[in-house]
Amino acid sequence: MISLLRMRIRNILPEMLIFSPILCFFPLIGAAPALTTEQLDTGVDWLSKFGYLPPPDPVTGQLQTKEALTKAIKAMQRFGGLKETGVLDQATLGLMKTPRCSLPDVSQAEVTTMRRKRSVTPQSKWNKRHLSWRVRTYPKDSALLGRDTVRALMYYALKVWSDIAPLNFHEVAGNNADIQIDFTKADHNDGYPFDGPGGTVAHAFFPGERFTAGDTHFDDDEPWTFRSPDSHGMDLFAVAVHEFGHAIGLVHTSAMESIMRPYYQGPVGDPLKYDLPYEDKVRVWQLYGVRDSVSHTNQPGDPSLTPEPPVLLDLPENRSTVLLARDAPDRCTTHFDAVAQIRGEAFFFKGKYFWRLTREKHLVSLRPAQIHRFWRGLPTNLDSVDAVYERPGDHKIVFFKGLKYWVFKDNIVEEGYPRPISDFGLPMEGVDAAFVWLHNEKTYFFKDKEYWRYDDHLRRMDLGYPKESTLWKGLPSQLDDVMRWSDGSTYFFKGKEYWRVPDSDMEAETGYPRLIAKDWLLCTEMQSDSPDTDAKSAVNVQRHPDHAENGYEVCSCTSDTASPLGVRPSPSSLWLLPPLWTVSLCFYSELL
Repeated sequence: MISLLRMRIRNILPEMLIFSPILCFFPLIGAAPALTTEQLDTGVDWLSKFGYLPPPDPVTGQLQTKEALTKAIKAMQRFGGLKETGVLDQATLGLMKTPRCSLPDVSQAEVTTMRRKRSVTPQSKWNKRHLSWRVRTYPKDSALLGRDTVRALMYYALKVWSDIAPLNFHEVAGNNADIQIDFTKADHNDGYPFDGPGGTVAHAFFPGERFTAGDTHFDDDEPWTFRSPDSHGMDLFAVAVHEFGHAIGLVHTSAMESIMRPYYQGPVGDPLKYDLPYEDKVRVWQLYGVRDSVSHTNQPGDPSLTPEPPVLLDLPENRSTVLLARDAPDRCTTHFDAVAQIRGEAFFFKGKYFWRLTREKHLVSLRPAQIHRFWRGLPTNLDSVDAVYERPGDHKIVFFKGLKYWVFKDNIVEEGYPRPISDFGLPMEGVDAAFVWLHNEKTYFFKDKEYWRYDDHLRRMDLGYPKESTLWKGLPSQLDDVMRWSDGSTYFFKGKEYWRVPDSDMEAETGYPRLIAKDWLLCTEMQSDSPDTDAKSAVNVQRHPDHAENGYEVCSCTSDTASPLGVRPSPSSLWLLPPLWTVSLCFYSELL
């Protein structure tokens, strides 16, 4: 006999409510302790939400049969690694309360009358290998995770997948990123509403033709954390690795050790050292193949065969190894050897050191970091660089010094470098400056009074070059470097001054040159880094005193000249994790 189990309260007439408990408890008599109406209602809702039962019909108030419910519960228990009892016992209800991904576990083909949006089968994998990403909105109430930390965690979570598969992720500005990342709440108009703290914590859309393909959403009602104990909040890195698995085409799995298991399993360790479980490696290899130099035969359990994953930032043996030498330059009085935009941020190179500014022009630290400690593979005795730029297409970073150049993926040098700059068709005299012009995505090299145009996609110099640099009106010759910026303009640097060339123009704006130190590096005209100089009146500096001892200084620094229209961006939290490309001393200070 088929027994009717349940009907939503809103579809039951008032005079029928007295009979509801009889219908609800009937199938569970003798199998488990009696459940409340609320527990059974929640259980059936949960099974419908994650694909184990057809969703209720809002018009007819569709009833579920005993057999359908039992089958659904067993499927859920099997997928979750529980004993298949077929009843909503305490272990099953406990797993249902575990925070998890919003996406369903069972495909449309496995449950009849499944709503189309609930399908868990991705339309396809990505048909390209270079994917862009952007954090569009950030956690609004997190006291622990600043914007730079969130961006860094997203970068490392994506890198987990690109380390083993032939995929390359790069951060971009604007609304055209392949993977748009948002922190949002409740119903946000994508078919997967969040439900407050706990419950569903995040979701991502599979690759495909839909405009939401790849987009990843995190519930802003969750207490997102990083490097906190398991019992304190929701580890953002662990959840991000899972969701980016969906964004590249992986579905949920029942494997207990998999990062793609739908339930939150707590922190997974240091983002710089995390290695995917072998189960997940095999699944992504089936989609995209194996990245060069990655062995698909290495299985866990044999340390001699499993290489250590790359660590982006090495910790020194003691503090003295990172204390600044006496030859550290003064950012406020020096000129610069090279200036570059890397991953949307500005890098100013001088001698063996560099300063970094975020895309909002936040100066990460008043003190410079050492180049060779971050870009591993450059000679340790390198005394300066001539030019640096981020290559279009594959977003690798190219360093020039004298007659040689190096290519880096992230901060690791590629094999076979250095190589001669004659590879570019450049004269054996070195280069003064290099940048990629947003107008045509071509790479421009400057040397003395000439410039060349290079096609990085075709790896060849364009015909008709070199040309006279006087074609760029209002600019000096023998530049220090050139950089395009996120505002669409190109900035030319020489000595202590810079010129701005807007958009696709080849002529400097009126009102230039201006002082680099004042507009970019938060200096007054008379300021220097000397300890005898008081710069407090010119710069809004917020220091974390716990991280400003023994020569280590951390700041979120802004000035009126650092932002358009004199608006000061809110300071970033810099003391938890260095954003993407920094080797700032704050990282060492915190962890030692």
